[in-house]
Amino acid sequence: MTRFTLSLILVLASGAALAQPRPSTLDRTCNVNRQSVAASGAIVLGTGGHTFDRFVRDRGFCSHGDFLEPAWVPSRDTPSCFIGYRCKVDSPWD
Repeated sequence: MTRFTLSLILVLASGAALAQPRPSTLDRTCNVNRQSVAASGAIVLGTGGHTFDRFVRDRGFCSHGDFLEPAWVPSRDTPSCFIGYRCKVDSPWD
């Protein structure tokens, strides 16, 4: 019984660590969001509600064949803030 209780505690504790929220662009200023992308190189940020995206500093953080798309997001101090880029797949059907 002690083993079961200990196992249950460990599983629940690890689940809480996985469920930590990601930073939201809406809660931070444009400059802070831009600095996070620049410092990390690639980072996942919430963009409002249950939406999120991965933002990158440059093409070095994308897969081979991807291209960069400028990323504009809402922030606490401006409705449209350039923070870096998104990696987009270069599809032959587009």
